[in-house]
Amino acid sequence: MEKIAVLGGGSWATAIVKILSENKSQVNWWMRNENDVQHLIRFRHNPRYLSQVSFDLNYVKPSTDIQAVVASSNWVILAVPAAFVQLALADLPPDAFEGKVVISAIKGMIPKENILITDYIKCRFSVPDQNLLVIAGPCHAEEVALEKQSYLTIGSHNLATAENFCELLRNRYVKANPLDDLDGVEYCAVMKNIIALACGIARGQNYGDNFQAVLVSNAMFEIERFLDAIMPLHRDLSGSAYLGDLLVTAYSQFSRNRTFGNMIGRGYTVKSAQVEMNMVAEGYYAVQSIYELNKKLKVDMPITRAVYHILYERISPTVEFEILKDKFR
Repeated sequence: MEKIAVLGGGSWATAIVKILSENKSQVNWWMRNENDVQHLIRFRHNPRYLSQVSFDLNYVKPSTDIQAVVASSNWVILAVPAAFVQLALADLPPDAFEGKVVISAIKGMIPKENILITDYIKCRFSVPDQNLLVIAGPCHAEEVALEKQSYLTIGSHNLATAENFCELLRNRYVKANPLDDLDGVEYCAVMKNIIALACGIARGQNYGDNFQAVLVSNAMFEIERFLDAIMPLHRDLSGSAYLGDLLVTAYSQFSRNRTFGNMIGRGYTVKSAQVEMNMVAEGYYAVQSIYELNKKLKVDMPITRAVYHILYERISPTVEFEILKDKFR
């Protein structure tokens, strides 16, 4: 039986635990809140997220002891918001991940440091490239919980390791495939959240479907320009790990970033939107990181610039979208 640590107690962590445990892997599940752990042990479901999912405790071992959870696992999946990764891992020693495969299920960046999650893990814990993976693709946790057909892409520098992890995920409603573009997949996952924010803001500003379609198509050019500048590689961005993930985040009712953007477009302040959602929209932090990175790259990124101005410089969405719409073709 494979022993897999899942770090995080949110909806995506919960969905991942469902997939792995139903495939008969032992999941050592770290949650920060002791009350949540005790609730899970007693009632077999997460009290905060996807509470309709019931877990078999023969395969799911919840705990608040992150060191014990990691030490007893061969695979470690990170599924906490990017802004809290450093805090969540603070108690782990530098050699905590030695000999383990570490998988990021986080579609965000370390704020202020402006680095990818895998780059942080590589530097902080000396994890070699061949032991790092990324879960990508259009995969809203709510649909996984409902067992809707879903497709995951596992980005890696080592296709053999990625394929082994894919085998742990595959079931009747999840298909998983490896891809040798870890960095491109990870950056694209960050960028698509920014675009989803823009789509939500547009909807909140009463722009219609025609405009959103043009926004998304122009976003693909923006993502391509950024990837070519920061990580040049011949890649087909029409794949599900790139375009597919962008589309589901831009259009889905389950998209936190689209929901957050919609609230901003309707006149909410950032703080009021965050309080009402009670969930983290990764794009809020990601847009600052990408904006700061682009000060050196100087890539033409009008959508990213507009979202940054709205969220961090408090410029009116009406003003920014008047400027933005003239840049589209």
